[in-house]
Amino acid sequence: MKAVLRLIEAWGASNADGAALLGVSESTWDRMKAGTWEGSLGQDQLTRASALIGLFKGLHLLFANDMADRWPKLENRAPVFDRRSPIQAMIEGGIPRMLETRQYIDALRGGL
Repeated sequence: MKAVLRLIEAWGASNADGAALLGVSESTWDRMKAGTWEGSLGQDQLTRASALIGLFKGLHLLFANDMADRWPKLENRAPVFDRRSPIQAMIEGGIPRMLETRQYIDALRGGL
């Protein structure tokens, strides 16, 4: 959980975006941030977390730190994003789009 919280902060994403990307309510997200959440992540949330962490790592291998952290919020013309930011595309597209985004970055850096 700490890694997801940190990458959302590094990306400058909102609490609403972080909650949507992880697939939890905003109140659950707030408890996670405060360290008072005592639940466990389900398979859906674990898959989302894995995709986000892999994306974060891939971005930092591909770009300098500043660009790696700005990229998820920038409008993107690639067909997978359709002029939306990767964050918006992943929120709207759920797990399939999150995995596709991670694969896109891996392909850019020659990993596929």
